[in-house]
Amino acid sequence: MADLFADDLPQNAPDVVSEDAPLADRLRPRALDEVIGQEHVTGPEGAIGRMVAAGKLSSMVLWGPPGTGKTSIARLLADAVGMRYEAVSAVFSGVADLKKAFAAAEQAQKAGQRTLLFVDEIHRFNRAQQDGFLPFVERGLVTLVGATTENPSFELNAALLSRAQVLILHRLDAEALGKLLDRAEELEGPLPLTAAARDALIASADGDGRFLLNQAETLYAANIPEPLEPAALGQFLQRRMAVYDKDREGHYNLISALHKAVRGSDPQAALYYMARMLVAGEEPLFVARRLVRMAVEDIGLADPQALQQCIAAKEAYQFLGSPEGELALVQACIYLATAPKSNAAYKAQKASFASARDTGSLMPPMNIVNAPTKLMKDAGYGAGYAYDHDADEGFSGDNYWPEEMAPQTFYEPVERGFEREIAKRLDYWEKLRRERHG
Repeated sequence: MADLFADDLPQNAPDVVSEDAPLADRLRPRALDEVIGQEHVTGPEGAIGRMVAAGKLSSMVLWGPPGTGKTSIARLLADAVGMRYEAVSAVFSGVADLKKAFAAAEQAQKAGQRTLLFVDEIHRFNRAQQDGFLPFVERGLVTLVGATTENPSFELNAALLSRAQVLILHRLDAEALGKLLDRAEELEGPLPLTAAARDALIASADGDGRFLLNQAETLYAANIPEPLEPAALGQFLQRRMAVYDKDREGHYNLISALHKAVRGSDPQAALYYMARMLVAGEEPLFVARRLVRMAVEDIGLADPQALQQCIAAKEAYQFLGSPEGELALVQACIYLATAPKSNAAYKAQKASFASARDTGSLMPPMNIVNAPTKLMKDAGYGAGYAYDHDADEGFSGDNYWPEEMAPQTFYEPVERGFEREIAKRLDYWEKLRRERHG
């Protein structure tokens, strides 16, 4: 048994693990059925399980958070189908290392042995280096197994993705992490924790099995005489920081979740996702900018105050700074989530911009164009303009569209919030227009 999560083991490490090795190494699984938490791919009905049963592997990319077993699965795959295992890390390896790995694979192929080439952190290779794998994969010289914590859609070449199956590994849930601690206790004895503290330790790992085992090893090494309660455990160990790279997928997932929770009028969920971002170190002004976007895209004129609330929150944050200023962002978030919703202005922008691109440089009707010179006035510029303030109801009902273009409808207010009143005005003006001009 052992580290499901030996993603940072030395390359081609021997199977015999020293008693002095870290707990994560000593708990590394010896077979695929010992891998915890990834049964959806390693089990009999999973993609890996089916490949192993058939005795033939296709190239693949293992995509998942840190500490979920990517390296261990790759090593066990090679053993399961009798392949030679070769590993490189995109962090430490260069072109010379890859050439050496391919040369060794070629020698092995001549001896009748197939090679599984494991590439850790494959997304760190640049596009040209990723392309360099293609001829060797296509020739069948190596079966490529890449590991990445980043979204392959963004980080890997389309050509490489077309030749490799992407398998998603899940962050370990509380049940899987509990099983991992059970294995640690079988090897090292009971942890010095109460039941509640054990649950807290599992929660602190945030789905990372390797981190959990490292924390357990720290507890074993401390020779704690009495079981710790959750509060004492929190003082003794540091909690794992949430996985959140400001320029990576986690960033976009959370801002998308925040935006959709606001749009869906769920203030509780919206606050949760905003808190996730801010607690993880997101720049508050980025959140403020996104709140402004939500105000104009999803609320608009259904509640004109929504935009003002967001601008005020941004200014309040800049005036107060952290942590007091975050309260203003919270207030704006709640306001948006509880406001009536309309994307009528957003749709109007899309439609009007498309129409402007399609119609090119059509001239406005002569009655509403500017006539700053006598020559232009003599040419008919501005002739017949009806000054609306002189008309009954302050509305002339004149035509403002180019002669070559029929009137269009871009903005259609919804029957919610303030836009209900706007819809009444538009209906009234349309009625007057028909009465006066037919």
